[in-house]
Amino acid sequence: MNIGEAIKTLFYRKNNKIKNRLTTSYGEKIDPEHVLDEYPRPQLKRDSFINLNGYWRYAISDSKDRPQKFDGIILVPYSPESILSGVERQLKPLQYLFYERYIDFDEIPQHKKLILHFGAVDQKCSVWWNGRCVKNHTGGYLPFSIDVTETVEKHNTLLVRVSDATDMSYHARGKQKLDSGGMFYTAQSGIWQTVWCEWVPDNYITDIKITPKLDEKKVILKIYTRYPVIKKITVSVLGIKIKEVHSNEKTVVIDFDDCTDICEWTPEKPFLYNLYIEAGDDRVESYFAMRKYSVGPDKNGHPCLYLNNHPYYMHGILDQGYYSDGLMTPASYDIIREDIDAVKKLGFNMVRKHIKIEPLVYYYICDVKGIIVWQDMVNGGGRYNIFLFTILPTVIPAVRRFVDDRKYDIFGRNSYKGRREWITECRDTIKHLYNCPCIGMWILFNEGWGQFDSAKITLMVKKMDRTRLVDSASGWIDKGCSDVKSDHVYFEKIKVKRDKRPYVCSEYGGYAYYVKGHSYSDRIYGYKTCASPWEFRMAYKRLQSEIENLKEKGLVADVYTQLSDVEDEVNGILTYDRKINKLDDYEEM
Repeated sequence: MNIGEAIKTLFYRKNNKIKNRLTTSYGEKIDPEHVLDEYPRPQLKRDSFINLNGYWRYAISDSKDRPQKFDGIILVPYSPESILSGVERQLKPLQYLFYERYIDFDEIPQHKKLILHFGAVDQKCSVWWNGRCVKNHTGGYLPFSIDVTETVEKHNTLLVRVSDATDMSYHARGKQKLDSGGMFYTAQSGIWQTVWCEWVPDNYITDIKITPKLDEKKVILKIYTRYPVIKKITVSVLGIKIKEVHSNEKTVVIDFDDCTDICEWTPEKPFLYNLYIEAGDDRVESYFAMRKYSVGPDKNGHPCLYLNNHPYYMHGILDQGYYSDGLMTPASYDIIREDIDAVKKLGFNMVRKHIKIEPLVYYYICDVKGIIVWQDMVNGGGRYNIFLFTILPTVIPAVRRFVDDRKYDIFGRNSYKGRREWITECRDTIKHLYNCPCIGMWILFNEGWGQFDSAKITLMVKKMDRTRLVDSASGWIDKGCSDVKSDHVYFEKIKVKRDKRPYVCSEYGGYAYYVKGHSYSDRIYGYKTCASPWEFRMAYKRLQSEIENLKEKGLVADVYTQLSDVEDEVNGILTYDRKINKLDDYEEM
């Protein structure tokens, strides 16, 4: 073990720091009239939508009552703490953030309903439409929709009130911290994903569930509508050929038995089938992929990961999904496309999406470009015991076996309400992302953060989704219920540990290099500090060579830390502003 690096990292101290104002190239040319204006839900798409992103009025207040005077304008969907919002103010736990905007319609369509959608609002919010409270919602990472038809007029006022306790409550918060620093980042609040609305028929498709059955050469499609009776459902699949299925049932089986070849989805050939569904007067567009994630033996009989019934090594990179100017929200979806292009160019075929739920467009981009996603659930709970769950397991790995995640007090999980809320949001996350072909694994808990009852929860998740693998405890506090044996290794030499399950190194690396002019602060946080670009590149290449050699010894997947710098963490391959790839030759400032 590298004792010096471990001590420096694990006993990191946050002194006063200089914050550098970094912007991405897309943030520097953002158009307030066209902010993230791609259709926000590619898995259930209609012909048109009304994008409500742009300038809204805002106020931060100590009172729950609507302010008499607003503080100014904010660019939605950027949190007030971010540069792109134009506000750059921190919402405190006992304060309220108000948003207001006007929505005008030239006409109100007959026999249509207006559905208002919020991609995500952190953390608790209430929504008023024309003075009537139409929704109260808790959960900062998941979408919600509201039928506002009864209150809609030609001229409308939309008001949103937000509160955010961040890490002062048991609510899901991810890597956000009011006292940010090190591996924890600036707490962000309010609307941070697209706000939009759409007109739909009176009886419309509310959701679909797509389950590919590669071995059986079929797809099970479940269609959910507002009312239970639909005169006719027509399903068309456009890929190699068109298949049409007419059905009065809500479950449709798309059978590929008469197809000579099924185009399987892989990162190398990410083939997607386009799907069109007509239900009464409603018509939506979606897509699916024929792929299967499973576990099986390799040529030597050792357990490994399978893709489409064949052993498949998953070489991944950790992605926090933070941006220097928008925090959790990119200035443009093109930044995500360029991130994924960089990931593939570096030779990775998988991304671990770390403790954050992205907009659905993110997963669509991964589906199209061919990147497997290991999706983390968002952690919550009380105060994180950094000594017990970071320092001790790193220095003395053997203690990991003796920690019982049913001891709620040591995990900050004494609140029954908080535990139930996390389970509800875990279930909602799976339902929300179920149709994304790229997602190959659900990761429930990371390094003991808010962990509890992992064995029971793993069974729940596997009953909900039999098409994906589950890692119940990435890092440690493994109760033996996962599909994989999942370790984090930063300060020791990586060694494959024999287990009845496939062995994955789900975090390693974290090599840090500070690029002057492209780093957030004067602090340097990482797991091995490099003094020069050359040292960083050589260290990275040596480590990747070690990983390559471990494949023959039974390593079946790895996740390098990490794709980009985030605030004090300068252990990314890309800088926080996405302007420098540290593995390329570049000019130092």
